[in-house]
Amino acid sequence: MWAFILRRILIAIPTLLVVITVAFFLMRLAPGGPFDQEAPLPPEIMANLKAAYGLDQPLWWQYTNYLGNLLQGDFGPSFKYKDFSVTELIGQGLPVSVQNGLAALILAISLGIPLGAMAALRQNSGADHAAMTVAMTGIVVPNFVVGPLLALVFGIWLKETAFALPVAGWNNGALPNRILPVVCLALPFIAYIARITRASLIETLRTNYVRTARAKGLPFRLVVLRHAFKSAMIPVVTYLGPATVFLLTGSMVIETIFGLPGIGRYFVQGALNRDYTLVMGVTILAASMVIALNLIVDIAYAWLDPKVRYE
Repeated sequence: MWAFILRRILIAIPTLLVVITVAFFLMRLAPGGPFDQEAPLPPEIMANLKAAYGLDQPLWWQYTNYLGNLLQGDFGPSFKYKDFSVTELIGQGLPVSVQNGLAALILAISLGIPLGAMAALRQNSGADHAAMTVAMTGIVVPNFVVGPLLALVFGIWLKETAFALPVAGWNNGALPNRILPVVCLALPFIAYIARITRASLIETLRTNYVRTARAKGLPFRLVVLRHAFKSAMIPVVTYLGPATVFLLTGSMVIETIFGLPGIGRYFVQGALNRDYTLVMGVTILAASMVIALNLIVDIAYAWLDPKVRYE
């Protein structure tokens, strides 16, 4: 098992380097620059700004210098937010995104798996069709539609009732301010997890070892819980890796709609302002989390199915 984990870690390091390299050069090749404005700055001021941030140096020098700073844990200064480093901005936004993401992840798992299991165990029944209809609705209706709808219902239509909720702002993480963003963020993941659970559990229930267990006279409930459910969770665990990263790093759409100060909103503002270091910092953070969580998923996968360790 340790050899399997070590092999996965050795694969992760060059993967992260490739992501950093591609993101760095794509940012530099994109049109526009961090100091471009509607009214062009005088040439001497522009030259001083570029010299101050090292943008007047050859591209290879900028790249190697950036990698050197990264190895020391320095993401560099933000070009847009003059008094803040990228590390400070990520430190401000990440807790907001992580808190909302974790709550949405717990909600998605808590509702998605039971919903999918119920649909699989009552395949082709009315409950199955109703569950999958809800799941498909959650998948096809995008967040930028669901978010304003929830804000309209709970912020305006129910404004005079006990069900009224804030539709914008963080308010130091007050519970009412979190409900709508978390629900909106979790809805598509509830739908995906429900569909994956249903399909995987149905397939597992048709395998020979489950049929054998039933032929031996074991109660159906025990067959499902002891034999089928663990194997059926492998595709769900695989899906949870990238899904968790998306939830933890913040949905740009959700944070923009509900005015949350998470890193997703910083990423959007950084991209619009050509804030190279801020975009790179958020990209590296997200890529690192994707790689780390995929490693955790691989380990969980190997635990659920030992054959994976030897492939």
